[in-house]
Amino acid sequence: MHTPAVLLNGPKDLHLDSVPLVAPGEGDLVVRIDHSGISTGTEKLFYTGQMPPFPGMGYPLVPGYEAAGEVVEADPATGYRPGQHVFVPGANCFDGAFGLFGGAAHLLVTQADRVTPIEAGWGAEGALLALAATARHAMAGLDKRVPDLIVGHGVLGRLLARLTIAAGAPAPTVWEVSEGRSGGAEGYEVLRPEDDPKRDYRSIYDASGNAAILDDLIGRLEKGGEVVLAGFYPEGLSFAFPPAFMKEARLRVAAEWAREDLAATRALVESGALSLSGLITHTAPAAEAETAYRTAFEDESCLKMILNWEDAA
Repeated sequence: MHTPAVLLNGPKDLHLDSVPLVAPGEGDLVVRIDHSGISTGTEKLFYTGQMPPFPGMGYPLVPGYEAAGEVVEADPATGYRPGQHVFVPGANCFDGAFGLFGGAAHLLVTQADRVTPIEAGWGAEGALLALAATARHAMAGLDKRVPDLIVGHGVLGRLLARLTIAAGAPAPTVWEVSEGRSGGAEGYEVLRPEDDPKRDYRSIYDASGNAAILDDLIGRLEKGGEVVLAGFYPEGLSFAFPPAFMKEARLRVAAEWAREDLAATRALVESGALSLSGLITHTAPAAEAETAYRTAFEDESCLKMILNWEDAA
């Protein structure tokens, strides 16, 4: 069994190819993917060759960990049946290609316990579940503070802001330096950093991935305040100790979603508490993957690029 898939052979060497699939086994599903998202964080680092050593990485690589589609084959013991729609956080199901992420393909073979059922009506927005769950993971828990400042108004920053408001907390301030990304706020204010005089934030969430910004953020904290590193940083992070000492600043790293975050985030979307609308700005057929990846990584107006696999067979 083969599938059309995006294949990254090395830095900036990406194209659509036919890739062999491993045979499904006990507990497996075969899912026909309708939509997959392109990550401008970790996937961009693989594309540019800037990704630090990471377990399971290597080329050739099938990228993508944001995929949504329909079950076409299921082991009866899984409880799934053909026709059900699911979110798939990537798959390691390729013969001859690394599947560290492995979601950018027309067909995926995956263990049933890795997928999350979603409604068919989610459409392309179903591919956003992992990113929304990552935002939820950064915030959820009794020991975590919701943000009163979010740095970066990309998709992750917008989801953090929407989740903060959905939690009933005061609307956060959001910083954004790109004029093209400052629009689209829903119930919160977007400012350039230099236009914000506030220097007593309790909890600052950085969704920019800018490793050079840490000193600036620490300077904006109240005493005992927290900076949450919600992005992915290819460079080493450092900060001046005296200001952090004076502020008694705390730093917290937020990793990707856990399984319970996917289920909780799905419930928020289905209840209407969290909207995923307005986050997808660009779509392209999978056959145009090479151009789509360049657009996602190089066009500042592209918040989220979604590949459409419906005609990829």
